[in-house]
Amino acid sequence: MTTTVGFLYPGYSAEDDFPRMESLLNAAGDDVALPLVHTDIGTDAHRVDALLEMGSVDRLTAVVGELTGAGAEAVVWACTSASFVYGWDGAEDQVRRLAASADRPASSTSFAFARAAVALGLRRVAVAATYPTDVATLFVDFLRAAGIEVVAMRGSGIITAAEVGTWGRDEVLRLARAGDHPEAEAVLLPDTALHTAAWLPELEAELGKPVLTANQVTAWEGLRLLAHTAAPCPAMGSLFAGRPAPGQHG
Repeated sequence: MTTTVGFLYPGYSAEDDFPRMESLLNAAGDDVALPLVHTDIGTDAHRVDALLEMGSVDRLTAVVGELTGAGAEAVVWACTSASFVYGWDGAEDQVRRLAASADRPASSTSFAFARAAVALGLRRVAVAATYPTDVATLFVDFLRAAGIEVVAMRGSGIITAAEVGTWGRDEVLRLARAGDHPEAEAVLLPDTALHTAAWLPELEAELGKPVLTANQVTAWEGLRLLAHTAAPCPAMGSLFAGRPAPGQHG
C-alpha cells in the first residue's frame, strides 16, 4: 500500500526536489507518494517580519484541504525559516494547529532537522545557511533548544527564496564546504528553497560526513510521522541509507 505524505511548500523555488525524492525512494523499492501544494508566501524575504507572516497558520490551512483530499496521511510544513522564526514553543503551536486543521499528524522542517539529527546520533553540527546572519542565528537557537550543539554557523545573506532557487550544484557544494567545521559531525543546509536532492551522495562524499538538507529531512519527517520505515536509499544520503552513518553514536 502506498504511503502518502503531503507537503505545504512556500512559493516556487525548489519544489521539484519532492518528485525527485519520490522517484529515488520508489526506485529503491519503496512505495511512497509525496504530493505537494503551494502556499501563498506574501513577501518573499528572509526577514523576521516577512517570515512570521509567511508561516501564519491561516496561510497554511487555506490549502491543506488540497492535500487531505489527495489522500495525504500526514502533512508537513516544508519550510525551515518560517517555522523556527517562531521559536521552539511557537513552532510547536504552529504544527499543533496545522494538525488540528488537517485532522492528520503534522510537523515542519525545523522539527525535521532536530529529529533527523537525533536519529543519526549527532551531537555537534555545523550550519551552512543561505539566510542573512540574523535569521540563521534563530535556526541555531532552535537547534540548541533541541539539545544539539552548533559548533559553527555561516550565513550567506541571501534575501529571497527565488534567488536561492537558482543555485545549482556548484553553489550548493561551495556552501556546504564553506560551512563545514572540523568538530562538526554533520553539516546542515536549512532552506527548502535550495535544490539539494540531486547531490546528496556527492555532498557527503565531499565532506566525509552526513549532510542534512531541508527538503531531504522534510521528506524523512513526513514518513516518520507515519512510522514508515523507508527502504534503504543511499541516493538520499546517510539519513536514508539504512546503515549507521559516519559520526553516528550508539
